[in-house]
Amino acid sequence: MISENEVERIAALARLKLNEKEKQKFQKELSLILDYVAQLNELPIENVSPTTSGIGAINIMRPDKKREEDNTEQVRAMLEQAPETKDGFLKVKAILKQE
Repeated sequence: MISENEVERIAALARLKLNEKEKQKFQKELSLILDYVAQLNELPIENVSPTTSGIGAINIMRPDKKREEDNTEQVRAMLEQAPETKDGFLKVKAILKQE
């Protein structure tokens, strides 16, 4: 089990203030995590090749392409229904405060 000093050091690195009850709780929980990692280190992985994906998907993103379809009527209809527009765009309230 890790010591209470180690828990305090980890808490300090994470900038957390822990009370005594929390220190004891995390002492147990962190010890369980480290024990599990120790078990993983014991697994025979010499013949296992490194992998980044279990499904073997390669470049699943589609390339960006300009759409040739004409949607000007849809845009015009949307702008007509908007409460406010300016220069062909929807006008909305500012969401970021400028300083």
